[in-house]
Amino acid sequence: MHKHQRCCRLIIILFLCLTATAMAGQPDNAIRIGLDADMSSGSARSGEAIRRGVQLAIDEINAEGGVLGRPLALTVRDHRGNPARGRDNIDELAQMPNMVAVVGGLHTPVAMAELAAIHHHGLIFLIPWAAGTPLVDNGYAPNYVFRVSVRDALAGGFLVEQALGRGYRRLYLLLEQTGWGRSNQQAMTAALAQRGLAPAGTSWFHWGAKTTAPLLKKAIEADADAVLLVANAPEGATVIIDMAQLPENARMPIFSHWGITGGHFFQTAQPHLDGVDLYFLQTYSFIDPPAPGRAQMVFERYRNAFADVDEPAMVFAPAGTAHAYDLIHLLRQAIVKAGTTDRDQVRDALEHLDSHQGLVRVYDPAFTPRRHDALTQQDFRLARYDDRGAIVPQETVQCQF
Repeated sequence: MHKHQRCCRLIIILFLCLTATAMAGQPDNAIRIGLDADMSSGSARSGEAIRRGVQLAIDEINAEGGVLGRPLALTVRDHRGNPARGRDNIDELAQMPNMVAVVGGLHTPVAMAELAAIHHHGLIFLIPWAAGTPLVDNGYAPNYVFRVSVRDALAGGFLVEQALGRGYRRLYLLLEQTGWGRSNQQAMTAALAQRGLAPAGTSWFHWGAKTTAPLLKKAIEADADAVLLVANAPEGATVIIDMAQLPENARMPIFSHWGITGGHFFQTAQPHLDGVDLYFLQTYSFIDPPAPGRAQMVFERYRNAFADVDEPAMVFAPAGTAHAYDLIHLLRQAIVKAGTTDRDQVRDALEHLDSHQGLVRVYDPAFTPRRHDALTQQDFRLARYDDRGAIVPQETVQCQF
């Protein structure tokens, strides 16, 4: 067995042992919340960012007496970006005593594969990151999926608008070959069509792609002047490395979806970022938050809980943490409103919440019977990495095209 494989096995074993130990110390009457995310694979930092947001909210709520006189407790499962493993996790979590809801992870393809099991079990599924439009517009009635995250039907148009607003016209779509990539293709193509434009071209890559140089060559041949990228961290870093290796006059600016921020993208791509003009979608920053007082309070708790961060700028994947934090507080409000942890009644209560001041926005309300997406395009921002890897918000522009 290779050293890397042994290391990965040890990490997974340690993670499972810590999870089992944490569960053993939880009260029998605890209201349980599940987390089903990538905790050990290419986008593991997204899972950890979400876990931190969930845990911060749980600790805050428990310090105030819990919910309905009972504490909240978290149970974590690792799907490693694998749809089959995700389905197994949903089946397991749904059957645990006192399980009221599960928070999902980064990957749209995994969540899409879980939808049937989620609705079979009547399990509330809270999305703090995955952006695929069909995850919420899933055709199930009643619908058990609620999202505080980007919606691709809006995100694709936002990225198109930001690229056009900066003067680029021939936009090349570089997309992962998954449901998430296809969801964005539809949104981006529709946004361009509304302005009488079409993509300069479209290329697809699979998870684990080791090079995208031939695809970038196609973009150059199509006379593209900017790239719209939909990728997670490993493949996103490959795109940056390949772009940086092109002659300077052949390089194109990249406007990326936020999947690149869910793993070790910056650490991998850092030596090449100076040579590439990269923007990416975000919804939240502890550097420039919409509710500064609340953000400062949560950051102080974050810093006390997690010793690896000592300033707001260095909170990694801040949107994942903020969305997850807000979702747990919205779930708490729904349980209180329902007066029970019965999943059907809590689901109904989520559709009829009162106004809530969250980290990301004022939810007024977060959801309705016809709308299970809490964020709009007004919540979207562009960002860039600074030389330390901090995510720094940038000015958004209005496209006059």
